[in-house]
Amino acid sequence: MRKIIAIICTLTIIGVLLIGITSLPQFGDENILKDRPLANKYIKDGLKDTGSTNIVTGIILDYRAFDTFAEATVLFTGIICVMLLLKKGDEELDG
Repeated sequence: MRKIIAIICTLTIIGVLLIGITSLPQFGDENILKDRPLANKYIKDGLKDTGSTNIVTGIILDYRAFDTFAEATVLFTGIICVMLLLKKGDEELDG
């Protein structure tokens, strides 16, 4: 029963991701920025606002610093939880 639930969950996630992929704009489309004012602002004012010559660094570390910090916190919390779950206890190491 657990395998069936896992398969259904996996297929559902794959379906949601495929739906998301179909809504992405075409690669190389020159009209991609027409209806994205925030992206236009990042591109036009990125150097002036952040002082970074690398636009990706400017966006991640200045415009979205709190978001990046929260994402890193969630990532490291997840890693710590997985490490604690996979850690073998002292009694298992002896036997």
